[in-house]
Amino acid sequence: MTLPQCDTPPTPQRTADLRERYRIERERRVRPEGPGQYRPTSAEFGYFAADPYIGAVPEREPLHDTVDVAVVGGGFGGILAGARLRRQGVARVRVVEKGGDFGGTWYWNRYPGIHCDIESHVYLPMLDETGYVPEWKYAPGEEIRRHAVRIAEQFGLYEDALFSTAVTSLAWDEAAQQWVVATDRGDEFRATYVITATGTLTEPKLPGIPGIEEYRGHTFHTSRWDYGYTGGSPEGGMTGLAGKRVGVIGTGATGVQVIPMLAEGAGHLYVFQRTPSSVDVRGQRRMTPQEAGADRGGWAAERRENFLRIVSGEHAEQDLVADRWTESAALLEKLLPSFRRDGEPDFEVAYEAADHTTMNAIRDRVAAEVTDPATAAALQPWYRYACKRPTFSDRYLPTFNRDDVTLVDTADSHGIERMTARGVVAGGVEYELDCLVFATGFSVGVSGITSGGLPVIGRDGVRLLDARAQHGPRTLHGFTSNGFPNLIQMGSMQNASSVNFTHILDEQAVHAAALVGAAEEHCAVVEPTREAEDTWIGICAQGAPDHEWFHAGCTPGYYNREGRGRPNGPLAYPHGAVAFHDLLRRWREENITEVLQAKASASV
Repeated sequence: MTLPQCDTPPTPQRTADLRERYRIERERRVRPEGPGQYRPTSAEFGYFAADPYIGAVPEREPLHDTVDVAVVGGGFGGILAGARLRRQGVARVRVVEKGGDFGGTWYWNRYPGIHCDIESHVYLPMLDETGYVPEWKYAPGEEIRRHAVRIAEQFGLYEDALFSTAVTSLAWDEAAQQWVVATDRGDEFRATYVITATGTLTEPKLPGIPGIEEYRGHTFHTSRWDYGYTGGSPEGGMTGLAGKRVGVIGTGATGVQVIPMLAEGAGHLYVFQRTPSSVDVRGQRRMTPQEAGADRGGWAAERRENFLRIVSGEHAEQDLVADRWTESAALLEKLLPSFRRDGEPDFEVAYEAADHTTMNAIRDRVAAEVTDPATAAALQPWYRYACKRPTFSDRYLPTFNRDDVTLVDTADSHGIERMTARGVVAGGVEYELDCLVFATGFSVGVSGITSGGLPVIGRDGVRLLDARAQHGPRTLHGFTSNGFPNLIQMGSMQNASSVNFTHILDEQAVHAAALVGAAEEHCAVVEPTREAEDTWIGICAQGAPDHEWFHAGCTPGYYNREGRGRPNGPLAYPHGAVAFHDLLRRWREENITEVLQAKASASV
């Protein structure tokens, strides 16, 4: 098969050839188990999910008090919800978090080389409100974690917070018009409102490799980095790996960042790859406050709104961020229904033409930077852009030019074959290892109320999971559901999304705080009617079928349930985040009382 170069017009024959190559490469990697090819970090593997940052969990007595709002989750979603509630005067906001401090994914992920791939000046929320200006274009993980703590401190969220604590159930008490919140620490307290901000990628997962329990070397997951073993810090200096044979499984967004750091410390590094990432230019650099526009009021809100408009395919007079994300907007606008222009020709043809140029440029970059032809070929991604989370690095590809780094491509065997007491077997070869690092990511949707990991019992004893099993997910705007008063859900279901999810979360936090404020003002509960849910589900369903053609042809990953396509049913608002935020603002101004219901007479 002759493949086109990036400057060659994509003729129908070349497009057909590329589609066939994508299909072949996809089939090499699809496994019949789908998401079942991974195993959770529980039971005998529970130690992989233990908190390595706090030592012994502090003892405390169970709580049996009452707060105004309980927020489940202490990542940026929960922090922003708490901060927005505090800004409008809510007195007692209790955040309950499984980790030992605020930060969410940035609390857990502290691996060497960790940075955000979204520009720091648009990713870090509430910069205007806190007066903080990031130093780097792409912030390191520790700076992001400290900013999470900064917001929590500024808005007094530590006062009632519960750390190293997991909520085990939420039950609505109709007579008292309150939620009863139970935890794994014996707490049973009450809250008038509950906001869930549990995230979608929270539980680390392991590959279900036969014999994984037999391996006798040292192991850990990247989200629980063992600096006691490796030495060093997120900046590197892992002297504990000197002379050791180190393996890493996973070449996604985490692997792309951590592999160059491991290569510097290990005696020899073996990278086990099933699917290569698309790796674009990073362009990391320091930025002055003046470059970011931080010398004027409202600069951060303006910058992040500008970024959102561009990556959503909306018009903007100027590109303030000007990075690979905004440059790819011309491609992304042809992918989703919400991004299409009036009069756009056949969008699949237009998308494939743009994808052809982008992906061939990424593949050509691999060939230019990796000196060994066989290694370069294995590192080239053969799938459409955005089938997997795009990655960005100026260090990853040159790492494979080192004599002490070996790429082990496992696509032909659909992944690693098995593990032994000494190491990993791939392609019939046993690789003996002193240490094995799992950069295998997180299970999607296994925590929180969406999956049933957190039982929620609403009015008349109805369980939220049972209601969704019978009728499918039902919400208004993705936030509230009939039969579950004063329960406000943050997340991407029947809501909007973007590559810069902290912006989405902050808009959700503003909306959640507005719902609480309206209910307090009108002495009511927050609960949509069935008719309002029906109308919203209909709106969300308008764009759902258009996504299937894309995900069905993608290489396996968590975006498409490991090659099985996206889940059935309406998932998101189909017209993009910019339009969704405008819709919410108008609704809050004109129609917010539609979601308010009179309180039960027993409590009035």
